[in-house]
Amino acid sequence: QVQLQESGPGLVKPSQTLSLACTVSGGSITTNDYYWSWIRQPPGKGLEWMGAIAYSGSTYYNPSLKSRTSISRDTSKNHVTLQLSSVTPEDTAVYYCARVNTPNWGQGTQVTVSS
Repeated sequence: QVQLQESGPGLVKPSQTLSLACTVSGGSITTNDYYWSWIRQPPGKGLEWMGAIAYSGSTYYNPSLKSRTSISRDTSKNHVTLQLSSVTPEDTAVYYCARVNTPNWGQGTQVTVSS
């Protein structure tokens, strides 16, 4: 059973870079055909797909966020990381990591952008 857990600071100041990690257990992030996504949900709004990283290391981004988003991985720690630069209060959201096309989601982590 694959399990995912997001971690990172709950409060980030405007203009800074938000950095989150998703630690995966019960499976390797490099397993063939496994893809790992970051998704967020701002308060009162729907889910927004931010991007994904494949088992191969290839990355895919939401065009609306691509200029500010970087997804990478650390295979030694079996985790996937998200960096979102130049954050504003509009980036306040619950951030989730998930294995694509499966019900395997993390619990989500609240990130608030505020000075």
